[in-house]
Amino acid sequence: MINPTLGRAIRHEWRLDPDFLTVNHGSFGATPNRVLAAQNVWRDRMETQPTRFMSTVLPDALREAATRLANFLGARGEDVVFVSNATGGCNAVLRSLSLGPGDEVLVLDHGYGAVRNAVRFVTAQVGARMTEAVIPFPHVTTDGLIDAVAEAMTPRTRLAVIDHITSGSALIMPLEQIIAKCHDAAVPVLIDGAHGPGHVALDLSKLGADWYTGNCHKWLCAPKGCAFLWTSEQRQAETHPTVISHGYDKGYLAEFDWTGTADPSAFLSVGAAIDFHEHLGGASLRRRNIELAAAAASLVARRLNTETIDQGGAMRLVRLAAGPDETANGLRTKLIHAGTDAPIHTIGGALWLRLSAFAYNEIEDYARLADIVARVLRE
Repeated sequence: MINPTLGRAIRHEWRLDPDFLTVNHGSFGATPNRVLAAQNVWRDRMETQPTRFMSTVLPDALREAATRLANFLGARGEDVVFVSNATGGCNAVLRSLSLGPGDEVLVLDHGYGAVRNAVRFVTAQVGARMTEAVIPFPHVTTDGLIDAVAEAMTPRTRLAVIDHITSGSALIMPLEQIIAKCHDAAVPVLIDGAHGPGHVALDLSKLGADWYTGNCHKWLCAPKGCAFLWTSEQRQAETHPTVISHGYDKGYLAEFDWTGTADPSAFLSVGAAIDFHEHLGGASLRRRNIELAAAAASLVARRLNTETIDQGGAMRLVRLAAGPDETANGLRTKLIHAGTDAPIHTIGGALWLRLSAFAYNEIEDYARLADIVARVLRE
């Protein structure tokens, strides 16, 4: 049952444009007013006396925020550091690798483009190469996803970078089974969890990954620029931030907690974001978002006389029957001009619209979305 107290009834908690149809929470999230207010309290405190704040307040406050986030993630505070976004977390791990000529870093062919670029960059520097696990799409099964990764590994694979929830195709990967397969082949695993926190339940201590990085600004509604990197204890000595600063050679936390002067208020506000997530229902909110997304995708697919697939999360795909000259970027631009933003991706030669469902959405939003998309496709 979709909770009737959410949707339009709580939309006032955000600063969303009432004339724009927001059905794309997955790209950048949306920070609620009370979390922005908490961030402003930290900023005001910092600017009252910056030196005193940075030297005497920030170190303990940052660790307290990391511990609060770690508790939410099923982890230890000493294993969690803040980064500005999941792409930055992936870069930190990738730039810490010791690769040589002929080595391989495995990614998904549905992997996030920015992270794939980072892999291309680090491998090209040393004569290594990026390899791909090909996702069987759109006919996706759990066994097919596991087999795709297992079959793509070779004796030269030095790292597997696996998306928790793929960005374009919104597939939830069976992480525990994939991680086990990789470890059986002595391949460490970096999880790109950009869409994980606040979207699905997480217990990092049981997951078994070597690294997990995730955004807090998306489904957890923290301020922009708030993300984390969790590193298993045995991998921390070899893991360094992309910016080397005063903490170098003083341990994992010392290196990441201070990389230079920056505004830490987004990190320090993560507790307020967790409080708001729990205020909206926590686990029940996550279930509600997933149920709404499934109903929304079904509605839009029926209205457009097309198909959807069950990805299991709060982001879903609907196939678009567009003309041969239409492109994903072109259609998305037209949708923005028409008053909504649902990403469109070309996957397997077809155009797919990705919709998101969050606390401020309700099923009527997707009836409106279907009307807008139908009109754009006609025009």
